[in-house]
Amino acid sequence: MVEIRAALGGPGQCRGRASFRDVRLEILATDPMSVGGISVDASVSGPPLDERVYSQFIEHLGRCIYGGIWAEMLEDRKFFFPVRPDYAPYGPGVEPTPANPYPILRTSPWEIISGGPNAVAMTTHGVVSGRHAVELAPGAAIRQRHLAVEAGRRYTGYVVASSAVRGARLTVSLEGAVGGLTGAAVAGDEPRRIPFEFTATGTVASAALALRADGAPVRVGAVSLMPADRVEGMRRDTVELLRRLRAPIYRWPGGNFVSGYDWRDGIGERDRRPTCANPAWTGIEPNDSGLHEFVHFCRLVGTEPMVTVDTGFGDAHSAAAELEYSNGDARTTWWGRKRADNGAREPFNIRYWCIGNEMWGTWQLGYMKPEHYFLKHNWVVGTMRQTHPSFIAIASGNAGPWSEGMLKACAAHMDWIAEHFYCGDLPGDMSHVRQIPERIRQKAEAHRAYRASIPGLRDRPIPVAMTEWNYWYGPHVFGELGTRYFLRDALGIAAGFHEYARQSDVIVSAFYAQTVNVIGAIKTSRTRAAMETTGLALELYRNRFLGSPLRTETGHLLEAQALRSSDGRRLVVSVVNPWREELRVPLRVAGARIKGPGRAWRLSGPAPTSFNDPDQDPVVSVAEVGAVELGELRLAALSATIIEFPCAAAAN
Repeated sequence: MVEIRAALGGPGQCRGRASFRDVRLEILATDPMSVGGISVDASVSGPPLDERVYSQFIEHLGRCIYGGIWAEMLEDRKFFFPVRPDYAPYGPGVEPTPANPYPILRTSPWEIISGGPNAVAMTTHGVVSGRHAVELAPGAAIRQRHLAVEAGRRYTGYVVASSAVRGARLTVSLEGAVGGLTGAAVAGDEPRRIPFEFTATGTVASAALALRADGAPVRVGAVSLMPADRVEGMRRDTVELLRRLRAPIYRWPGGNFVSGYDWRDGIGERDRRPTCANPAWTGIEPNDSGLHEFVHFCRLVGTEPMVTVDTGFGDAHSAAAELEYSNGDARTTWWGRKRADNGAREPFNIRYWCIGNEMWGTWQLGYMKPEHYFLKHNWVVGTMRQTHPSFIAIASGNAGPWSEGMLKACAAHMDWIAEHFYCGDLPGDMSHVRQIPERIRQKAEAHRAYRASIPGLRDRPIPVAMTEWNYWYGPHVFGELGTRYFLRDALGIAAGFHEYARQSDVIVSAFYAQTVNVIGAIKTSRTRAAMETTGLALELYRNRFLGSPLRTETGHLLEAQALRSSDGRRLVVSVVNPWREELRVPLRVAGARIKGPGRAWRLSGPAPTSFNDPDQDPVVSVAEVGAVELGELRLAALSATIIEFPCAAAAN
């Protein structure tokens, strides 16, 4: 350990860089590192840490929804791209590899495998969605590869097909599986849904689904293939992990995506919803998962929905229509009746509405000058409140001139204000961990300053919603922005919750971004799902770290925070040890009567760069580690530990 002290005319901390020449380092001692102790004063507490800081964010980006949450196995199932002889779905010469298993789709993933190039054509007859369907001449066949099936598992699906000629037949087959359709009759000019089912006879990492026409031309407008054990169209393995996170709120559908998204494309019959190019990212958006699916998803995982409205290319009336569609009475409102026609008679009763996303960023679709956007924000919220006056409006903020301007011009048209931040990779484990709480603190301090300087906020302070926060760096192992997270990242997330507790007077909610694959807490392969290291931190702290923050002092090489539980009967101490050696740390508690040993839970792994992968046994884990006596704590190397001590209830 190297410690540098600088004297600049007085006590206190300073920042800067130091350069040295002709320096030689010698080992003077190998004694255990001294990091000081932890002192807790339970008589001094702050506002309770809001459980909504454990919320989550999902966006239509990469493999977060499609390939992560949603169970559909096929890409471009409604033939947005024409099926052509020059098959190169990921670009010329690009195929999935172990180093790049999920390349971005650029053209049709359907390959012509028999009948020749002239036997497969795109037609405007038999269209289910979009501009065209694919027509297969007799003997022609197409297939989609890079599917994965597991021995003994069932898969179900359907094909939407038609034929103008009597005697047309369709065969649907899946490599490594039995079942499907063998020469099924396709009759009638109107497209009809024909179901099929497979059972895998073996485990195949890259299987292919094939469609072949016989007897007469067959038009195919849509195809679907999903595991039979899906839950309302969602992957069962992913849903089970999401339930473990117990996130109070989920934010959707973006993110940058929302500024070019028309929510009306995602309602109605799923096969007839249009496929389009993803407006903000890459690949395509099939609109298979829209507003109804999001609400069903929230019910499945036991959370509350938060919807972001488009203030980029969108307008106030579209936002108000989305609010009415979600919450309007089916008997008295036009959009409420439309929702009922689409299968949901009862209102969704969505309380939380984000008004745009990162509208301060020049990359955002529909970006405009601040003074113009301030007018648009007020217009959108005012129009929405004419539809439904009671909802929580979260403004798009960014600490600095933008947030300050929003708070001056729009405070009467907001309930919360959003902030975002992401951190990269820093050398040194302590520095890497500490940057997360540091960024949280900076955001909170900025808003304390606004509350002190903007007159209207003194009587009505606007809480902060950290609607995106995380690390963001490294290669995209799990598709677009599908970065892998390490043990050191999990320790940073844990330290972040310490800081959310310290800033509980300002920050009312936080949304880890994003939940699945894309910079996510859960990673999936084509057949498996696993909790990332950061997901383990989210799960542990959601279950064990809630209450009123207590005054906690530590040595400068420690990261710790204590809470008193809401019932007053538990004192919770959380300590992050980012060092690569075990630490022995004195713990002193004043202002509370501890009634016995504590229970402890530890998140740990063998190395700072340890990670969990869905197709491998977990390396990083959380375990209960037994009783802990008040006094000296033994903190495992590279760990986050939460200890619950029983204590006498606090005096009123």
